[in-house]
Amino acid sequence: MSRFKRGGRVDPLSGFQTDKAEPAVPNGLLNAARKSGQLNLSGRGLTEVPQNVYRLNVDTPEEANKNLSFGADDRWWEQTDLIKLLLSSNQLTTLSDDIRLLPGLTTLDLHDNKLTSLPGALGELEQLQQLRLSNNQLSTLPVEMCRLHNLHSLTLQKNLLETLPEELGQLDNLTELVLSSNRLNSLPSGLGHLACLQKLDLSHNLLTSLPDSLAKLASLKLLDCSNNQLTCVPASLSEMTSLEQLYLRHNKLRLLPQLPATILKELYLGNNQIERLEAEQLASLAAISLLELRDNKIQSIPEEVTLLATLTRLDLTNNDVATLPASLSLLPNLKVLMLEGNPLRGIRRDLLSKGTTELLKYLRGRIKEEPGKVDETPTAMTLPSQARVNIHNLQTLKILDYSEKQSENIPDEVFDAAAGQIVTTMNFSKNQLTTLPPRLAEFQGSLTELNLGFNKLSCLSPAVSTLMQLTHLDLRNNQLSDLPSDLGSLKKLRSVILNYNKFKCFPDVLYEIVSLETVLLGNNQVGGLDAERLKALAALYTLDLSNNDLLNVAPELGLCTSLRCLSLDGNPFRTPRAAIVAKGTDAVMEYLRSRIPT
Repeated sequence: MSRFKRGGRVDPLSGFQTDKAEPAVPNGLLNAARKSGQLNLSGRGLTEVPQNVYRLNVDTPEEANKNLSFGADDRWWEQTDLIKLLLSSNQLTTLSDDIRLLPGLTTLDLHDNKLTSLPGALGELEQLQQLRLSNNQLSTLPVEMCRLHNLHSLTLQKNLLETLPEELGQLDNLTELVLSSNRLNSLPSGLGHLACLQKLDLSHNLLTSLPDSLAKLASLKLLDCSNNQLTCVPASLSEMTSLEQLYLRHNKLRLLPQLPATILKELYLGNNQIERLEAEQLASLAAISLLELRDNKIQSIPEEVTLLATLTRLDLTNNDVATLPASLSLLPNLKVLMLEGNPLRGIRRDLLSKGTTELLKYLRGRIKEEPGKVDETPTAMTLPSQARVNIHNLQTLKILDYSEKQSENIPDEVFDAAAGQIVTTMNFSKNQLTTLPPRLAEFQGSLTELNLGFNKLSCLSPAVSTLMQLTHLDLRNNQLSDLPSDLGSLKKLRSVILNYNKFKCFPDVLYEIVSLETVLLGNNQVGGLDAERLKALAALYTLDLSNNDLLNVAPELGLCTSLRCLSLDGNPFRTPRAAIVAKGTDAVMEYLRSRIPT
């Protein structure tokens, strides 16, 4: 019969049809998966998983059934089980129980689909280590899934979950659990049994409280409870002996939580309703390095702030602080103090714009020595060159300070004094340096903070890239117009201060340093910014581009969702209008997003 005939009638569409429909998954792809153990079907518009995918390790390949000769590389009976199946960004609404036919799976990626439920057979994948289910429409989880004892990572963000099974605590090897952007209003107490859990993300839910059982998570390093409805934090959380980062932004907290977590280094409390800082709560933060309190209602800072000896960053942006205690200047490691948006009295605006170092110096000048008090601490040593090194700071605080000497180089005696010491901070600001001190390399294993501000540097030596532990780099008030590409190798760099230099564009290399949290480029000549590349800086929290030459601001800058402090005032652009800029970062970001073409 002619292929144009169908039941004796001519098919009017026959000229546009092929003899055989293309399979949803080409055989070539399946054969490759039999060899590699990996099958990537992401973004193929699939509405269901084809049966031949489920049966990949069960059925004999079609070519073998046709008695075709197989080469040495194509012996299907010797080929590997599927261990990695990627099905993300499709249109899947269900997953068949036949998923049990792939018992060797260690990774199953189903994120960005339309799944409304999961089969109980998922619990039979005993080897599964990674299960990605984010951006679906799941409202419940099957209890059987809690049998996956080898599961290490479970990501469920952007679903419709309102509750979690109590049995979730049986996932005893889980190290990462992401539940953000769901509808959770409570948590099962069984969550506390996840003894190996290191990261727990509960942000963007409807939680009004946290269960005491969370305190049992002895391995937890990061807990994110941002964007919930929390009014308090249970004191029992202080039993989390491994907790290093705690995010509580955008809640309804009125008090600083009392959390004597022994190694808590970063505490984020922005956008709450905190009105005062209690001395007792401050004293409990024994190891704190970063304390974010922006966008609250704090009116004063107690003298007990001096107890935070390890504090390096204090963010008090947009509060009601009217005065600063002079004792703030006694914090030995404080490098970044953010006070924008406070009704401060007695401190000139121009002093605030000069940065943390100048502000702390001003506050130190306000401290009056007690009459009759003699300082018996041997703090300085006179070297042959008459260079003075504060030995107390060097030995106890690990700080090498040779600042405000107006010197053209750092004497060898200064470095000699630090030989054999673990130095984490070097301050060579306010000298006449034109090049990077070559002996910095001697401290590359320990140096985390380097201040070269207020010098005469016109270029930065690529040798800076040897300082692999560097987290903060201060280069303000120099003559720099570019940064070396080698700077991109500093994978721990979090803060770069470049105010008052000669930059005409955003330094290229900074787009590559994804660890950056703070970039200060105010008072330069920056005329352009690549907003698309800036989005790669997922940790970037603060960006200062004030007093530059920006003629326009790309709307895509509004997609840099991590930005919480953006300074654009003093530029010649017309949009956004000055009135919008004056409203602060959130208003500017919202305006920019509204301008993105749809």
